[in-house]
Amino acid sequence: MSNSVSKMMDELAINVHGMTKRFGSLTAVNRVDLQVHKGEICGFLGPNGSGKTTFIRMLCGLLSADEGSGTCLEYNVISENESLKKHVGYMTQRFSFYDDLSISENLDFVARMYFVKNRQKAVRESLVHLGLADRRNQLAGELSGGWKQRLALAACMIHHPKLLLLDEPTAGVDPQARREFWEEIHRLAGQGLTFLIATHYMDEAERCHRIAFIDRGVLLTQGKVEEVIKKTNLTTWSVSGPNLLGLADQIHTRPGVEQAVPFGNVLHVSGSDREALEHAIAPFRTDVYEWRSIESGLEDVFIHFMSRKKEVLSS
Repeated sequence: MSNSVSKMMDELAINVHGMTKRFGSLTAVNRVDLQVHKGEICGFLGPNGSGKTTFIRMLCGLLSADEGSGTCLEYNVISENESLKKHVGYMTQRFSFYDDLSISENLDFVARMYFVKNRQKAVRESLVHLGLADRRNQLAGELSGGWKQRLALAACMIHHPKLLLLDEPTAGVDPQARREFWEEIHRLAGQGLTFLIATHYMDEAERCHRIAFIDRGVLLTQGKVEEVIKKTNLTTWSVSGPNLLGLADQIHTRPGVEQAVPFGNVLHVSGSDREALEHAIAPFRTDVYEWRSIESGLEDVFIHFMSRKKEVLSS
């Protein structure tokens, strides 16, 4: 890594503390602290309704925080949100462009909204950059999920933002389009762009430099993938053999077993108390099943957080 890139990644693009948003009696985001370095890809994980979208909208100035402070691209997220909007690209969860306009017409509309100089040139360059030039006259409503995704990414970048906030950008997109999308994300991050990406896909989260878990508005943990996995202190066994669903039913309620979840042709049995887990599975370690100790993966950790969220939130 060059000195210039290393220095850039020492600087924070997002540095917020105590960010809180309430809707009546519901606290959608509860005192969230988050730091993301410039040029970094941060995966934002959590179940539906966890507060991911609300938090992202707070960062890009679409929602005002009820409490909290900090900066985004060195702009105050509370008092300078209008200025901040000019430097942030936001890709919404749902496709939000005009179906009856062509790709180039949609991009031209977005460029007008951002008062982009040399608008026509910017649209042409954007079409070429993301491989949309041959489809420039195609109606947006006729595009497949992967091409809609490219259009949305082109639109949120047309004003040359420094930070991209992407809300589940690959939902409903085929594996090849997802792979191409992530290759583009890493290429852009290498040029200095910063990303906060909400996702449900664990394989995508593992492509990120850092991840953050949120549930019921509370940030449970953040860090590099390997750091997050290590902090959970989770022990995981892979089990193969007959009638694994029956085995899961027998052991998932035993003290020390936090999850017993099918992963393809095997069962993952996990717990954060190694001794209690060993005691729980001992009666089932017979010749009928093959038990193999494995390293816990990110999906094991995600399920761990979701299964223990009441305990975590009350601690």
